[in-house]
Amino acid sequence: ERSQRVVAEHPDPRRLDRQPGNRRLGQVQVVAIMVAGFLLGPSVLGAIWPQAQHWLFPTKLTIGTETGTATITHPNLVAIYVVGQLGLVLYMFLVGSSFKLDILGAHTRQAGATSAAGIGVPLVLGGVLGWWMVDSGGYFTDKVAHWQGGLFVAAAVAITAFPMLAWIVYDSGLLNTRLGTMSLSCAAVDDACSWVLLATVVATAKGSVLGAVVAVGGGLLYLLFMVYLGRPLLARLETWTPRSADTERTGGLPIAQLSIILLVVLTASWFTDLVGIYSVFGAFVAGLMMPRGEFLDRIRDRFEPLTAYLLLPGFFIYSGLNTQLSLILDSSTLVMAGVVLVVSFAAKFGAIGLAARWQGMSWYEAGSMGALANARGLMELILLNIGLEAGLISGKLYTILAVMTIITTFVATPLQRVFARRLERTGAKFGPSGVEPIEAVATRG
Repeated sequence: ERSQRVVAEHPDPRRLDRQPGNRRLGQVQVVAIMVAGFLLGPSVLGAIWPQAQHWLFPTKLTIGTETGTATITHPNLVAIYVVGQLGLVLYMFLVGSSFKLDILGAHTRQAGATSAAGIGVPLVLGGVLGWWMVDSGGYFTDKVAHWQGGLFVAAAVAITAFPMLAWIVYDSGLLNTRLGTMSLSCAAVDDACSWVLLATVVATAKGSVLGAVVAVGGGLLYLLFMVYLGRPLLARLETWTPRSADTERTGGLPIAQLSIILLVVLTASWFTDLVGIYSVFGAFVAGLMMPRGEFLDRIRDRFEPLTAYLLLPGFFIYSGLNTQLSLILDSSTLVMAGVVLVVSFAAKFGAIGLAARWQGMSWYEAGSMGALANARGLMELILLNIGLEAGLISGKLYTILAVMTIITTFVATPLQRVFARRLERTGAKFGPSGVEPIEAVATRG
C-alpha cells in the first residue's frame, strides 16, 4: 500500500531516485551525472591521477602496419560515443512521449512571446560576442568567418537543454504546471532555432549553402509527415491486443508494438540526422506523436531507468573527455570565459523572465522561467561536440563553453527553487493555470 501511495504521488519514476546529497545542493541527479562526466576527464582525474584516467578512458590506440605504425581512435572511446548517442535518442523519445500538449494549447500566446525573446536577445548578444572571438583569434579555426562565429556563439547562448530541463521539471514536480509546460515549449522552440543556426554554420563552413536549405526543408517535411501521417498510424498501436506469450517475455510489453516503436524512433533519428537537424529532434517528435495510454506508460516505466542511468551517462563521459581546463588558464582567456558566462546567463534569464512578466505572469513564475532557461547541459554539449567534430571550434572555446554550461545548469535549479519557496510563503503554488492557492493545487492533486 505504501508503494502504491508513493507511485501515485510521484508518477514519474525519476522522482523516486533523489539522493540526499543532491537535495542538499538543490540539484537533480542529471546535474550530478553531468558533473561526474567532467570530473572523470583530463581536467580533474587526469590532473590528479593521469595514469588511472588514461587506463580507464584511453582515447588513442597505436597499431602496427606494413609501413610502420598508425594511431587510431581507441575502440573504448568509440563504444562510449555509441552508447551515449543511443541514450540521447531514447531519452529524447521518452521526453516527447511525456510532453503535456493540452496545457501548452491553453497558453500558446505566452509560450510564443517568451520563446521569441529567448532566441532574439541571445542571437544579438551572442552574435556580437562570437564576432569578437573570431577577431581575437584562437577560439575558432581558420575556415570560420566572422558571421559564422557569431551565429555559432549565438546558438550556444540561446540553447536550453530540452532533455535536461525535462528531467528538472519532472524532479521538481512541475510536470503538470503552466510553468513546466511553458518552460519545455520555449526550450523546444529555442533549441530548434539554435540547431538551424548550427546547421547553417556547418553547411556554409563546408562551402555548401544547399546544406542549410536541406536542413530546414527536411526538418519541416519530417514534422509535417509525422503530424499528418505518422500520428494516425502510430495511434493504431494502442488498439492492438498482444499475445500473452509476447508480453511474458518482455515484462508486459508486446513484442510487435515494441519493435515497431524502436524502428520508428531509430528511423526518425536517422532521417533528421541525415538532413542536418540532428537525431535528437527526430526522436523527440516521434515521442510527441505517440498515442497516450497504458502501453506508452509501460514503455516509459521500463525504458527510463535503463536510459537515464546506464546509456545517457556515456554521453557525459564522452563530453568530459573533450574538456581541458588547462587550455583556458591564461589571463586573457579567463576574461573571455567570464564575459561568456555573464552574457549567457543574463541573455536567457533576463529575456525570458521579462517576456514572461510582460505576458502577465507573476514575478515568481517569470523568474522561475528565466532560471530554468539557463539549464543548457545536455543540448549545449551536443552542439559543442558537433562544432568540434566539424572542425569549427578549438579546444579552448570548447572548454570555455563547457564550463559555462556546467555553471549555468548548476545554478538553474537552486535559483528556481528560491522563487518557488518565496511563492509558497505567500500561500500560493505553481499549478496548471499559473500561480494558484496551495489548497487548490493540493485538492486537485
